[in-house]
Amino acid sequence: MSEMKAKLRPFKDYPAKHFRWQADASGRVATITLNRPDKKNPLTFESYEELRDLFTNLKYASDVRAIVLTGAEGNFCSGGDVFEIIEPLTRMAMPDLLAFTRMTGEVVRAMRKCPQIIVAAIDGICAGAGAMLALASDLRLATPQAKTAFLFTRVGLAGADMGACGLLPRVIGQGHAADLLYTGRAMSADEGFAWGFHNRLVPPAELAAAAQELARSLADGPWFAHGVTKTMFNQEWAMGVDEMIESEAQAQAICMVTGDFRRAFEAFAAKQKPAFEGN
Repeated sequence: MSEMKAKLRPFKDYPAKHFRWQADASGRVATITLNRPDKKNPLTFESYEELRDLFTNLKYASDVRAIVLTGAEGNFCSGGDVFEIIEPLTRMAMPDLLAFTRMTGEVVRAMRKCPQIIVAAIDGICAGAGAMLALASDLRLATPQAKTAFLFTRVGLAGADMGACGLLPRVIGQGHAADLLYTGRAMSADEGFAWGFHNRLVPPAELAAAAQELARSLADGPWFAHGVTKTMFNQEWAMGVDEMIESEAQAQAICMVTGDFRRAFEAFAAKQKPAFEGN
């Protein structure tokens, strides 16, 4: 156990290069802001790679318990930069193209596997790979102005990108997913909320605070158990009912031996608020 703890380190002051990273005073809630507002916050090869590496390494964070993912100045993310990604892709050979598409998928995989709950705060344009970042998040808050488009077909590509054909139907259903992935049209905020893509719609002026409040409630809650829940969400997609029930029995038994479970009971019995420490 001591050897595993020795691998943990604080991420509060992580030196982000290709987006903005800011953690609160405790380091428990960190915010990733895609920060190229002049182009509606598109991704580059470098930002893809840094997001992949950061989400992969967050399992070693000793402080960060929840993440807010957002975009700067009224837009979430316009997808891959047209001139810094799309144009170079038209000149690449197959081996390089496959390396790129695998790398973009690794961003989604890393987001799904990191133990922190990711809250996407979505305003304005949320398109292409940006829509996939939102989809790969655990919870999504949006403004009424949010427009989400899986527009891969608009550039002659399949709607199957970064796991879209597997993830999107699980969130909004096969019929709605087929509509968006075949047409590439934008899903309105009202549609997104009605279909279950958005967990809540909030006014633009309240979006940042609402996302921070939600992330803080998760970070201050039983965050070890939240990580277990996230793991089970991912694992159970490929399970039958018997396997699901047994897998959840094991997961819940693991949570029952934590100090958090005992402290929560003791706090309940004493009519006090529990303090969750992740152990």
